[in-house]
Amino acid sequence: MQSLTRAHNACVGGQRLQLQGSRILQWDGRRLASNFNPLQWIQQKFAPSVRKSTAPDAPKQETVDLVSAQEEAFTEAKLIKGSTKHKKKREEVAEAAPEVVEKHSAPEHKYSTANFKISHRKLNMLGRQISGKPIDHAIMQMQFSEKRASNRIMSMLATAKLHATVYKNMNPSKLVVSEAWVTKGENRLKRLEPRGRGKFGIRVHPDSRLHVILRPGKTYDQVKAEQRQRRLKRIVSAGLVREDVPLRNPASFWQW
Repeated sequence: MQSLTRAHNACVGGQRLQLQGSRILQWDGRRLASNFNPLQWIQQKFAPSVRKSTAPDAPKQETVDLVSAQEEAFTEAKLIKGSTKHKKKREEVAEAAPEVVEKHSAPEHKYSTANFKISHRKLNMLGRQISGKPIDHAIMQMQFSEKRASNRIMSMLATAKLHATVYKNMNPSKLVVSEAWVTKGENRLKRLEPRGRGKFGIRVHPDSRLHVILRPGKTYDQVKAEQRQRRLKRIVSAGLVREDVPLRNPASFWQW
């Protein structure tokens, strides 16, 4: 009896296992069928891809070298052709162009301010301040001056320096304010000035202008070096060492 029940149970268990296996297989198939996408498969199948060459490497390298050599030869020929064309054009332009004449530097350059409202006596003080100085030193003097007309004169000196270097080919580092003078304006305004007891006077509103002449001269450093040399020549020992210098204030007879 017990043996029959065991056999029955074994048969039933085998059927269950078979049923479970078929369900698992069926579920797996459904899962795979659900993930399958025909459009994606077509794209993967017919998508373009890099084709691997079956030829050996040596012939491929030879073809690459040949192509590079041809390209280099083509570029060289193109450059040579272009250079010859440019050379011919340059020769034609050089023949057609006029001869360039070198500009010689002018000996001097004259410049002046416009007439502005200032007394000629006041303006003459600034003219004496810049006369005989290098152009850069004169501009610096006007830059730090406290006079009202100093800004106008500073701009005039800078413009004169520019015109002398550009238009007259003068060396800007050697320009010196050689001369500076003041002239009165042409139109001097006169106005009535009331006075006491019904009288009146005439008030004159003066205007004037400053003229300068720039000439090539010694730079500020050269002037300083010459001054230093002159001062060093004046230094003479107290007679302890014999020096080849002229006697100063020689006496009329020997003093021993």
